[in-house]
Amino acid sequence: MCGRFYLDVAAEEMIEYFGLSSAPHISPHYNIAPSQQIAAIKSKGSGRVLVRLHWGLIPSWAKDKKFAYRTINARAETIESKPSFRTAFKHRRCLIPASGYFEWKATSRGKQPYCITSDNGKPFAFAGLYEHWQSSHGEKIDSCTIVVSQAKGGIAAIHDRMPVILSPDNYDAWLDKESKDPVILKPLLLANGSDNTRLFPVSRSVNNPGNNSPDNVKPI
Repeated sequence: MCGRFYLDVAAEEMIEYFGLSSAPHISPHYNIAPSQQIAAIKSKGSGRVLVRLHWGLIPSWAKDKKFAYRTINARAETIESKPSFRTAFKHRRCLIPASGYFEWKATSRGKQPYCITSDNGKPFAFAGLYEHWQSSHGEKIDSCTIVVSQAKGGIAAIHDRMPVILSPDNYDAWLDKESKDPVILKPLLLANGSDNTRLFPVSRSVNNPGNNSPDNVKPI
């Protein structure tokens, strides 16, 4: 799964790495958790736009926004059939930029957090889905989920699931609103571009989602 990540990318880098025409300043956040507003990139016209979305997808048919607590992640293997995700999978796909993410490994001394980043220090993008929800009282929320798949490589020794990190070569295909065929889209997810990553233990201070310190991403 993916329940915590971080983002520390200047606006100029967001434009360069994710093909944006412009990007606002985003303050670094070293402990992004579910229910927070997170940066996401979706297609708009012939380009891409950076938006803010609630992390935890609320399907349009959900009766209550608390539904989001159970949908922070979507399994790649069943994404086209699950009621919570199948419509967004066809029509509303996005990129979720990240500098790295956290996972916890069970040890004899308790759970040890690890940070997983790209081995070249550049940001990457998780495969995401987004939805628009409106309550019976008129409250509106735009929300998202992060797609996850079977862990592989060194990450599998820490956890059995991991976020789908899209190859930059596949950004256009994932964001293409005209593409709705699972035969085309599923291979983008199952070819998880996570081979070029590094992982290292970090301070247990990251366990507290209220602790937003750059020390969270320093090796120990």
